[in-house]
Amino acid sequence: MTGALSGIRVLDTATLFAGPLAATLLADYGAEVVKIEHPKGDPVRTHGAQRDGVGLWWKMLGRGKKAMTLYLGSPEGQEIFRRMVADADVVIENFRPGTLERWGLGPAELHEINPRLVVARVTGFGQTGPYAKRPGFGTLAEAMSGFAAITGEPDGPPTLPPFGLADGIAALSTAFAVMTALRARETTGRGQVVDLAIIEPILTLLGPQIITYDQLGELQERTGNRSHNNAPRNTYRTSDGKWVAISTSAQSIAERVMRLVGRPEFIDEPWFASGAERAKHADELDEAVGSWIARRDRDEVVKAFEEAQAAVAPIYDASDVMADPQFRALGTIATVPDDELGPVKMQNVLFRLSETPGRIESAGPPLGRHTEEILARYGVDGDRLEELRAKGVVK
Repeated sequence: MTGALSGIRVLDTATLFAGPLAATLLADYGAEVVKIEHPKGDPVRTHGAQRDGVGLWWKMLGRGKKAMTLYLGSPEGQEIFRRMVADADVVIENFRPGTLERWGLGPAELHEINPRLVVARVTGFGQTGPYAKRPGFGTLAEAMSGFAAITGEPDGPPTLPPFGLADGIAALSTAFAVMTALRARETTGRGQVVDLAIIEPILTLLGPQIITYDQLGELQERTGNRSHNNAPRNTYRTSDGKWVAISTSAQSIAERVMRLVGRPEFIDEPWFASGAERAKHADELDEAVGSWIARRDRDEVVKAFEEAQAAVAPIYDASDVMADPQFRALGTIATVPDDELGPVKMQNVLFRLSETPGRIESAGPPLGRHTEEILARYGVDGDRLEELRAKGVVK
């Protein structure tokens, strides 16, 4: 079945996480994504765990893409890239502002070649402003957005996530921005530039901190796993040394939890009728819920909460996720073919479409696997390819 984005050609020149992941999401739904790497390769190939010298993170991030090498800093690389832009729909890049312009490959030059091109520029701080040319990574966005300031225990330090949270949010935002620009192109006939700063999308997802400070002068404080908006809401240890998480965002759920744990008297307290007021009594509520849970193993707790129609979830690691029947029913984990490692398992596409479902064609290919194939489209024959290899333009 043809993918929803079949016919869309994307040139992915970005490195590491946010830009490349946006391109991965487009590939999952049928776009042809050509990953253009420096002959040394995207640094993500050597990030994280490896098996037999093969980077596992790359296998996920490079999935569904065609991999070629091309040094855009060389005149020969620039000339070939201009040919490729002529029949592309999207370019995704994350060079520091001014780099593409210095190479004669800025949006203005690219739009002269292809006025319908969408150019997605994904950088730490955006294309303008006093920080624009600083090196930018997701960690900096997690710090500057306010995420770290509100994460962690009240008496502990600001806490950063142990994974690429800001990059992931930026990738989702970039994919949405690209689709928005492609939809606009249907009306205007013209492409445009997407300027996405990684510091911004995570700020949006943090909720009402900005408007609350603007209107009330209040700053959100660190509360650990608790919430300012409801209680009980925390993680609780079970008798078998495992953990569960509980949320009581709805009043009816909060009441069911207290009945389940044998403390219905709390429900009659005047403060119990408000989530924010319950949060002020979190110590009492956590003691009641936590002591009940501590006497039971995780399976017993989850079963009891389900029977009481109260919200609970076991706290999983990757092995739990892969064994869970709900994730299996959804097809959340896909088995993907790979020439180097054999079948590998990874997260599946983000959502299910009834008519044009996405699919993962293959895991990330070896460096330069498709260089010859792609360059042949643009008139680069075998002799010219060897010349380019000798000059270090391709590998």
